[in-house]
Amino acid sequence: MNSNQKAAKIVGVLFILAAVTAIVGLNLYNPILNGPDYLIKGSEYANQVILGALMELILVVSVVGTATTMFPILRKFNETIALWHVCFRFLEAIIITVGIISVLSLLTLSREFVASGVQDTTSFQASGTLLIAVHDWTFMLGPLFMLGINTMMYSYIFYKSKLVPRFISILGMTGATLVFICALLVMFGVIQQVSVWGAILALPVAANEMILAVWLIVKGFNESANLKGQNYLSL
Repeated sequence: MNSNQKAAKIVGVLFILAAVTAIVGLNLYNPILNGPDYLIKGSEYANQVILGALMELILVVSVVGTATTMFPILRKFNETIALWHVCFRFLEAIIITVGIISVLSLLTLSREFVASGVQDTTSFQASGTLLIAVHDWTFMLGPLFMLGINTMMYSYIFYKSKLVPRFISILGMTGATLVFICALLVMFGVIQQVSVWGAILALPVAANEMILAVWLIVKGFNESANLKGQNYLSL
């Protein structure tokens, strides 16, 4: 197995790992992000919330890993877009990290609230509302807005280079467009991110990542296209 095929398998595994940890992490956050009694529930489910944060930290590593592993492949065909892809992936990872920090800060606030036993919850509620808002915005900007940009960049290079079958590249560009539109609609309050329309608009990009991941693990990159890219890079 050559280095390109090893890279393809690594990218495929990281895409799947990112999807799984993102879903699991969000579900584990449920006690502290949803419901009016989150200031109490957060402390009660502290270990679950921390496990959710660990899942998202794995997500961050996966996001960075996909970008850095694909860069040597993508740069053979368009070095500028490949570099943009790495930079925007890192930005996506930073946004997700800010969201993790907001949830962990909310957990600290919950613990302080329970420990203090105060009757006046106004100040705690105000701080909690702010931290939840930070998480909600990062949840939109990372998995929707930045994801749309990143997916479009690598899918475009895949389409031009034929590193993977064209139907995967087209699905990727279509999904990237739809999830970016979804981000804008959520940003302007037209739809909710966690809603039927949000799920419909995000489904194609999720399908693209899973199909691409399986293809890379099983088939890898198109070797003839890879060779053309290597020859072009050496000119």
